[in-house]
Amino acid sequence: MKKFNIKKQFPLIAIIRGVLPEDVVRIAHILIDEGFTMVEVPLNSPDALNSIKRLVDEFITDKNTQYYVGAGTVTTAQKAKDVIATGANLMVTPNMNKEVIKLSVAAGCATFPGIVTPTEAFDALEAGATGIKIFPVSALGLDGFKALNSVLPKGTLCFPVGGIDPTVESMKPYIDLGAQGFGLGSALYKPTMSDDEIRKSAKAFFATFNTLVNA
Repeated sequence: MKKFNIKKQFPLIAIIRGVLPEDVVRIAHILIDEGFTMVEVPLNSPDALNSIKRLVDEFITDKNTQYYVGAGTVTTAQKAKDVIATGANLMVTPNMNKEVIKLSVAAGCATFPGIVTPTEAFDALEAGATGIKIFPVSALGLDGFKALNSVLPKGTLCFPVGGIDPTVESMKPYIDLGAQGFGLGSALYKPTMSDDEIRKSAKAFFATFNTLVNA
């Protein structure tokens, strides 16, 4: 499986929590049409492994491997193994579990464990994590994120998650402090949203992020 290259990805992870298997491919196509390349189905969504397998079958092929699709809320080694069995290539967790990270990395998954302290961050990187998910970013705030990022190895991929919306005011302060991307939840997708609302939200996030990083 290919090595993750942040320069070839649009670094916003679409978190489609609560999605149903019968809707997941259609919704992912909307997001991908608007420029997203990473889609996460949290395991506390209905029949999540079914949804993930459908995404794998739709988007990961020998001819089409630029997308990363997989699971979020992967909290145990067994859950990681279940996700790996679907053929997923993206693993996101809310916590720092070295066994989960090592299993995911060995399977060739882009792996973003959730951390909130320097100890967790360094342990995650030592275990081979692709990058770190700053979660919940509200627990650190801007000052905490600045302090954390100042001690991390240069080039560490940091993705704040939690409460990010598609506005300059929400995203710019973190980008200015070194965030390379974000994980996006309910501001991007909720099961109650129409397809048009999802597309509008995806367009807004894409436009704001691109404007900020290309300014």
